[in-house]
Order: sequence, then C-alpha cells, then structure tokens
Amino acid sequence: MLLGTVLVLLLLGSAGPASAHAALRGADPGDGSVVKSAPRHVTLTFTESVALLDDSFRIYSPDNHRVPLDEPEHADGRSDTARIGLPGGLDDGTYTVAWRVVSADSHPVSGAFTFSIGKPSPTAPVAPAAPAEHPITASLYDTGRHLAYIAAALLIGTVAFVALCRPPDTTVLRMPLVTGWWTLLTSTAVLLVLRAPYENGTSPATAFDLSAFTGVLTARPGIALLTRLALLALVAAVLLRLPRLRQGEGEPDGRTPPARLALGTVLAVALALTWASAEHASAGIQVPVAMTSSVLHLLAMACWLGGLTALLVILFRAGTPPPVATVTRFSRLAFLSVTVLVVTGVYQSWRGLGSWSALADSSYGKTLIVKLVVTAALLLAAGLSRRLTLGLVTAASAASTVEHETEKAEERTVAAVRERIPELVASATPDKVPSTGPALPATGDGATDSPPPGPDSPDLNAPFDPDAPSAPDEPPLDRHRRALRVSVLVEAVVAVVVLLVTTVLTSTLPARAEAEVAATEAAPIAGLPAATVVTIPYALDVPGGKGSVHITLDPGRVGENGIQAVAFGPTGALDSVPELRLSFALAEKDIGPIDAGLTDRGGYWAASDLNLPLPGTWTMKATIRVSEVDQVTESHPLRIEP
Repeated sequence: MLLGTVLVLLLLGSAGPASAHAALRGADPGDGSVVKSAPRHVTLTFTESVALLDDSFRIYSPDNHRVPLDEPEHADGRSDTARIGLPGGLDDGTYTVAWRVVSADSHPVSGAFTFSIGKPSPTAPVAPAAPAEHPITASLYDTGRHLAYIAAALLIGTVAFVALCRPPDTTVLRMPLVTGWWTLLTSTAVLLVLRAPYENGTSPATAFDLSAFTGVLTARPGIALLTRLALLALVAAVLLRLPRLRQGEGEPDGRTPPARLALGTVLAVALALTWASAEHASAGIQVPVAMTSSVLHLLAMACWLGGLTALLVILFRAGTPPPVATVTRFSRLAFLSVTVLVVTGVYQSWRGLGSWSALADSSYGKTLIVKLVVTAALLLAAGLSRRLTLGLVTAASAASTVEHETEKAEERTVAAVRERIPELVASATPDKVPSTGPALPATGDGATDSPPPGPDSPDLNAPFDPDAPSAPDEPPLDRHRRALRVSVLVEAVVAVVVLLVTTVLTSTLPARAEAEVAATEAAPIAGLPAATVVTIPYALDVPGGKGSVHITLDPGRVGENGIQAVAFGPTGALDSVPELRLSFALAEKDIGPIDAGLTDRGGYWAASDLNLPLPGTWTMKATIRVSEVDQVTESHPLRIEP
C-alpha cells in the first residue's frame, strides 16, 4: 500500500515523455543532402530493431503538401530498418520527412529531417513537428507501467514470503496479496487499451479505434500484455486452492510442498518474462544473457520489496508479534535477493554504459550514479534491519532461557510445598490449627473484604505523584521488535525512491547506444570517403551584409570534387546572394589559384568538376557579393588528403 500510494502521487506530479532506447543511426537520403534525381525509397537505420506503424512516415513536398506513400516496411528484411516507397514524378525542391516507430523496448521514438531533389527550395519549408507523445496518454501509460511493477513485487513477494518464511498466521496477508493481484490485472488491462494511443501519440479517446487495437494485439508488446493477463488468471486459480492463504493454515510443519513451490516458481518466472521479452533486454547485445538477468533482477526485487511489505503488515497488524524464526528466514531471503540484485544490476549497468567515461558524460550515467547512491542508502537500511534481526534473535533466546529457568524454579517450589503439606496436616489438631498469617477482621461495618495492604502493595487511593518511581524498563525483546518495525518502514520508504530513480533510468537512452549513434554520425558511410564541410562567416557594414556560407566539398580529396555552397543570412535562413566565387591555391607547390567555377543553381551555388591535383593544405578563398557594389573576401585553410 505504502509503495503504491507514494509512487502514484509522484508519477501524477511528474510524469512526462520518456526517451526511447532506439536511436536513428542514419538515413538515405541523408539529412540536409541534395540528390540529383528523386529516390525510389526513404530508408532509416536504427541502433536496434523497431516496429512499424501504419503512419510511420509523413513526407511533405516543397509547398508543404503531404506526399502519398506506400505501406512502410523493413528494408531487406532487417528489423533495425524502416523504409517507405516514394511515388514517381516528384518535383525538385526540399522535402521534409517526419517519422515515428516503436523501439524494441516498447517505447515509441520519432523525429524529422529534410532532403532536396535537384536543388534546395529558394525558401526553407516549414517543417512539421515530429509526432510527439500525447501528455495525458503518456502520463497514464507511465503510471500504469509503474503500478504494474509495484503490483508484481507485492504479488510475487507476498507469496514468496508465505512459502519461504512460513509465518504461522497468514490471514493478515490476504489484503496485500489480493491488492497486488487486482492492481496488476487492472494496470495490465489499462496498458493494453492505451497501447495504440501511446504508440501513435494520440489522445486516450482513440483507444477504442478497433483497427489500431487489432494491430496492437499482433505486436510483441501487445502479445506480452495478453500473456500476462492469461497468467494472472492461472495465478488466481492456484492461489484459491492454497490452504495457507485461504484459511491461515498450512502443513503440519509449516512447509510448502515441493510441487506447489515448483509451480509458483514457474508462474513467477513466466510473469517476469512478460516484461523482459517486451523491453530493452530483448534488444541490443547479448540478448539471451540480458533477458535472463532481467528476469532474475525482477524476481529478486519482488522477493525483497514485496516480502518487506508482507513483513511490515505482520509487524504492524498481526495480533501477536511474528516468531523470531519467520523474521530470521526473511533476513536470509533478503540477503540472497540483494546479492542477485547487485550481480544483475552490475551487468545491466555495464550493458547500458559501455565505458567508464559514460558515467560522467551521459544522462544515462548520471542517472545511474543517483541510483547507486540511493541503492547504497537502501543497503544501509537493510543492513540495519538485518542487525536488528540478529539482536531480536539474541533477545528472544535470552528471554526463552529466563522463562525456562523461571518455570524450573516454579516447579521446584511447587514440589517443595507439596512435600511439606502432608507433615503440616498430620501434626495439626482441631484446636491447634497452624496460623498462616494475621487474623482478618470480620465483614460488616468498618470491615473490608480484602487483606490490608502490605508494605510493598500499592495504595490505590493515594493521589498521583509525578515524581514517583517509573515502571520497570521495556523488555529487551519488545524493544528490538519496536526498533525493527521502524527500520523496516525506513527501508520501504527508501525502496520507493530507488524504484522512482529506476523508472527514470529505464526511460533514458543507454550511453552505449548514444555513443554508437555519435560514432556513426562522425564516421563516413562504408565504402565512401567523408565529405569536407566548411562554414565561412562574413560581415559587411551594410544592411544584410552579415551571414555565412556553408560549403561542402565532396569527397574533399585529391582528384575531381563536387562543390555545393549555400548562403545563410543573419537569422539563419537561406539567403540568395548575387554572386559567390571560390578559388583554391596550394602555396607550397605554387599551384593556383584554381577557380571552382560555381554556377547559380537557384538558391545555391554548385560545381561538379573541380580538380585538386595534389594533397596538402590548400587555401580556399571565398568572395561573397551582397549588392552591386558591396562584397567581401574571406580565406580558409583546407586540408586535402590523397
């Protein structure tokens, strides 16, 4: 109850769009590129496999009209690509591509870019916003995801606590068990209904679109959610047949039969697989190992945090304190769970980071550091609980010893009294009955029905004295139980914080994928040399006399090169200058200047036959004329490789 309530409040106050784990690795045509003729397809390549939507691509013409498209598909059967066919007869100009796909970890990812056919448009087209997540849909879906995690921990952890820790009275655990099952069932159903609006970035009202909902049922996330619903029905049927949860009774020795224990383990693993098979463990490197680690991580989290909640319920709601043996068994279970969490957490962190430097250089690494700090605090709280558990065992052992000695002393006293009673009876006469104490006054006026108070008896009629001696100290056993209640409660609160940080971490692009995208963007396409791109700023003390020229030299090596030069005004918009000239000189070899022979292509300047015969550091000189009488010349060094 505590974990779920706090988590829902925090999520409703801070839910926002989640970053997906798939990232765009490249596009053909590339962003900002100019192609001579209309391409047959637009192809996107991602860092992991993606699922396609009916509306995965939207392409807009230079006049901002939507281009009719074919059905999207995977290029060459590769699941990490998305391709759309283009109609023939496309006009020259700049086209805008808006795309949206679903990454392998079930998160949608979207973006937009431009390319030009023949030449860029004279004026930059107004690019439509990339499809984004609907804020209400995203908040509801994220809340459902986190409630599902909490409910799974409550359900699996409570059953594990009953089966492995063997509390004598399980009737108080029916409430967390039933709450966990119903919450998981409801959240899973809500996730299934909201899946289509979440993928398409639309409002929750579109959840009842039958065609979109049917498509969800055939995708991997939808299949995983349907499987979880079926497993929950099976779990309910099994739990209703367990006498320990139905009547608070169990086997004579309190142990769970091996067959039931095995069945429960299989169901718990199957439930955990519905998360691992539809999230980021199912994509990237070492998928089988990652999915195994994800299942173990989820089960260990459930046994620890769900069992912690069950222990809290017993500590605060049970009529009698739990036996020391139950607390000790949970302490061992928690220690094993923490060990599994640490091992699997280290592996998952390595898989997401890729390098030590990513800890400080990426959002994923910084969030991971926060999680490690909070997890360390959780481990300290768990260590304190374990220490108090050991103290409770010691106090219970001491109390048991004292109780045993007291019982033996009472037995010896009773035996001695029984030996003396016959002698007293035999030696007594009717007129000489042994006196056992002072004579009691007869009842009546001024008499009392009880013996007078002794020297050590309390006077019930005396006024209250605040300075009177206090009652004896609290027994050590009760003191340890009270301290354990507080420690377990603190541990549960810190666990909520860990779950919140983990939620943020699962919605952050892994540093390994981020580095892969950066390396891909920096590297040339396989088999092709990289183009050289130079930006030359210029300034004239006249209106419109400031701007820059963006020059692309392809391939930027010895031999024949193509040149494209685009002028931008002070605001960053495309600028049409009256004249633009480029020349190249290699002073160390006394070559040049060689005029590039740029021609106006209607919005940009280009040449396709510039020949640079030798490698070296050339000087590129650009002359930009902004009016009939105003021009400026700027030079820039340019390294030409062999």
